[in-house]
Amino acid sequence: MSRSKRSSSSLFTVLLAFAANILVAIAKTIAAVLTGSASLVAEAAHSWADAGNEVFLIQAERSAAKPRDSAHPGGYGRDSYVWSLFAAVGLFTAGAVVSIMHGVQALSSKEEDTDYLVGYLVLAAAFVFEGISFIQSYRQAHAKASSIGTGTFEHVLRTSNPTLRAVFAEDSAALIGLVIAFFGLLLHELTGNGFWDALGSILIGVLLAVVAVVLIERNRRFLLGEPGSDRAWQTALGMLLEHPEVEKVTYLHLEYVGPERFYLVAAVDLVGDDRESDVAADLERVEAEVEESPWVTEAVLTLSRPGAPALHLEAVPESAD
Repeated sequence: MSRSKRSSSSLFTVLLAFAANILVAIAKTIAAVLTGSASLVAEAAHSWADAGNEVFLIQAERSAAKPRDSAHPGGYGRDSYVWSLFAAVGLFTAGAVVSIMHGVQALSSKEEDTDYLVGYLVLAAAFVFEGISFIQSYRQAHAKASSIGTGTFEHVLRTSNPTLRAVFAEDSAALIGLVIAFFGLLLHELTGNGFWDALGSILIGVLLAVVAVVLIERNRRFLLGEPGSDRAWQTALGMLLEHPEVEKVTYLHLEYVGPERFYLVAAVDLVGDDRESDVAADLERVEAEVEESPWVTEAVLTLSRPGAPALHLEAVPESAD
């Protein structure tokens, strides 16, 4: 899959999630007003937080697609982690904190019986819309995971694509939150005790807090400079060794500078025994050709020290992430 197709797929996933969250947030808000249910208030806050976060994720996709320039030789890929970090913080503050606070307040107040049917209908409709969004994010994640021979959930956690991880995590949390809200509402109806509804709100808030912390930590690591995976490292080594002017590679460092984009540093031995001036030109030419790869934003090559052992290639899938 080309880089433009991958970007279009990610953007479609985010836009679908945004549309679903707007519709669901409006429905949940109306239901929360009509029923007064603490769990539905928490779910409404959750959906509005998700909808707002999708705006940050759309900007993340736009930033990642910008080509590098003289002011940013490493490209704009890391900007996508900044916007995704904002989205994760928004999920924590506007979703988790609001839900927990409202649930705690509801514990100390007498929650009257609500229109349970309205609540159930809204939760069911929300589950359908959130499910559609989740299926799209799952399909995108599963397709990429299959191409590199790893598990879908492992790929979501480790992928360098922050928007895919955020949408997948938010949709998963949304579906789990709807189940929690349903049981909170059901137990309130069966027992006549609003404690269960308030507890549902608190549990939803805790769920969102856990998801937000995981997303914040993953974005923080990529902003600090996450090294390339073993699979990506082997793929880059293979690409260098396949170059006709490279005899061996003795050092290789990969660092993510954006979704599926790397900064590459390597020490190589070139074929032949050219003069120093010719070697410099050869290295620059190899660097330029390596940067034609859709995975490499910038490549810096230097000569290996005499006697340095060669790095060896192992069999890996064709794709890298």
